[in-house]
Amino acid sequence: MSPRIVLTGPMGVGKSTVGQLLAGRLGVGFRDTDDDIVAAEGRAISDIFVEDGEPAFRALEKEAVRQALAGHDGVLALGGGAILDPDTRALLAAQRVVYLSMDVEEAVRRTGLGAARPLLAVNPRKQWRELMEARRHLYEETATAVVPTDGRAPEEVTEAVLDALELKEA
Repeated sequence: MSPRIVLTGPMGVGKSTVGQLLAGRLGVGFRDTDDDIVAAEGRAISDIFVEDGEPAFRALEKEAVRQALAGHDGVLALGGGAILDPDTRALLAAQRVVYLSMDVEEAVRRTGLGAARPLLAVNPRKQWRELMEARRHLYEETATAVVPTDGRAPEEVTEAVLDALELKEA
């Protein structure tokens, strides 16, 4: 068992929204590893970052991704930093991965780069750019397809993902 589609990309790009639309169009389930972590820990991701630190969160994330890749056959959305782990990237090599991309202006428009994003608490634009400089090549390295989301409605992105992967609806 493995997912039909795995979605990666930065925070706020719309992985959950597009993932749910894709799952509906393909007639499969949707799962988000961030939701899995929140459910298992009983607290928000921002609280895990503050209380336990980023390394503790990344360990939880790595395990959540491993379990989801092994136990979900629908559409799977990964947290923005999941691709940082080399073991996770190795697991993604056997998957159909779509990197949803966006530029900083789109990120600001969509998320406001607000306080709910623990990695962007100070100078969000600068930090977002730095995160993307560190991660973009990892998103691209693990991707089967790259789908830009800038200026597109979730339905348009969903259609672009289906086209990029040459998938037919259920």
